[in-house]
Amino acid sequence: MALKKTCNFALFSFLILFNVDAYCQTPQIDQDGFEIFEMQDGDSTMVMKKYFLVLLKQGENRTHPEEEAALIQTQHLAHMDSLALLGKIKLAGPMGNDGDLRGIVVYNVTSLEEATTLANQDPAIIAGRLVAEVYPWWSLKGACLE
Repeated sequence: MALKKTCNFALFSFLILFNVDAYCQTPQIDQDGFEIFEMQDGDSTMVMKKYFLVLLKQGENRTHPEEEAALIQTQHLAHMDSLALLGKIKLAGPMGNDGDLRGIVVYNVTSLEEATTLANQDPAIIAGRLVAEVYPWWSLKGACLE
């Protein structure tokens, strides 16, 4: 039985409980340069892929005049859109409250350095309105949200 591209809570729960570091001592590099590993679940093979999770947090410079802040936000969204069109971003969105954590981004790049560079090119980060924390993050290759 081949694993079909599914988006279900059971699979998500399994991945949350799965300790990647304990299982994956030697990831392989695929033909596109991404770290991957395979894991068996009964007669199904799942391919895990390393992405980079970016937590966008409130920056220290949030005193911009309203018009300037609106322009920075427009530039921020354009930056995100351009990276999504290039396939560098697979998932992004704001948080649902007004806390210090402002949003998340999942980068589809091969290295921490590239994810950090792309995040730091964001006009909102350059302006100090946001700061980025970048983490390696494993997910089922091809996973999706519905």
